Amino acid sequence: MKKIIAAFDGLKFSKSTRDYAIQIARENNAHLVGLFLDDPFYQSYKVYDLIGEEGGISPEKQEAFLAADAKTRDEAVAGFEAACRKAGLQYTVRRNKEIATQGLLQESIYADMVVIGGNETFTNRGEQAPTRFIRDILSAVQCPVLVVPAHYKPFGKLVLLFDGEPSSVHAIKMFSYMLPALKAHPAEVLSVKPMSQSLHLPDNKLMREFMKRHFPKAAYKVMKGIPETEIINFLKEEKQSPLVVLGAYQRGMVSRWFRPSMADVLIKELKLPVFIAHN
Repeated sequence: MKKIIAAFDGLKFSKSTRDYAIQIARENNAHLVGLFLDDPFYQSYKVYDLIGEEGGISPEKQEAFLAADAKTRDEAVAGFEAACRKAGLQYTVRRNKEIATQGLLQESIYADMVVIGGNETFTNRGEQAPTRFIRDILSAVQCPVLVVPAHYKPFGKLVLLFDGEPSSVHAIKMFSYMLPALKAHPAEVLSVKPMSQSLHLPDNKLMREFMKRHFPKAAYKVMKGIPETEIINFLKEEKQSPLVVLGAYQRGMVSRWFRPSMADVLIKELKLPVFIAHN
């Protein structure tokens, strides 16, 4: 039985992460771990909220805020447990008290997959997805990750991004091994090539031979142009609420400054679940 982690901010509980994780765990008979990252340096209030009438920090105000945060976190855990029981899942709840990034990366070593919302920050600030927290996680995580949008919508199709590089094949392999039940959904292999090249699938014979064993009914589409542009436009027109599979997230920091990862572009531009696995 595989172990899937659903990572949560207990102060801003994501029902979308819960629902995607439950769908995937149920369909693949996986054990679901609700990982609540109770970062000790992260609270719902700001320092100026604690200022008393006479100036300075009010111990009474701080105590009240801490109690309210503890209640909110407890209610989030209770809601997750109730949803898992209703779905008939085998599940565990763990409340990690480390710094959120460190805690999740350590947990990922011993997990088969992580499910997390693309807009998670574990701070009081709101950021556009993918947030700095998510980018940090994706750069160092030790297992595949499913980054999900803020609103749950069941997916009806798989779009497997393939550029001829080993990393893209690795992602498809990991998805096939990790979530075999999802292969019941229609699948399409999507490639984008430079204008100067032909419309032949990269490594055509080898790729089709590989796919025949994993996704025997997969369709293929090869386009020309700039990958970030063509893929986004293709997915925007897709009517079947696809789940997107890709690799090649991990690049050098300098490279990411000048050219965002394809994963960043997809998470930012589209409200779709994205399965990411890199070597």
